[in-house]
Amino acid sequence: MNKKALVAEVAKKAGTTKKTAQKVIDAFVEVVSDALAKGEKVRLVGFGSFVVKERAARKGVNPRTKEPINIPAKKVPKFIPGKNLRSKV
Repeated sequence: MNKKALVAEVAKKAGTTKKTAQKVIDAFVEVVSDALAKGEKVRLVGFGSFVVKERAARKGVNPRTKEPINIPAKKVPKFIPGKNLRSKV
């Protein structure tokens, strides 16, 4: 499902226009992104949690030249599904 299809489904389920559903989805994505950027956790009971995980620095290999390279540590967003979502899937 792409964003356009998601907007259509949300509009249909909520009984609202696609334009309003688009604004709500965009606002949700922005709020979650801002919270994760601050290092906060976003928990939606029954659905799941969005968290920021830290990846340690590690050694890697350049596939083209086969030379060893250093991959720096970084923070990455992660979604952890809730119990209800896991049971549906």
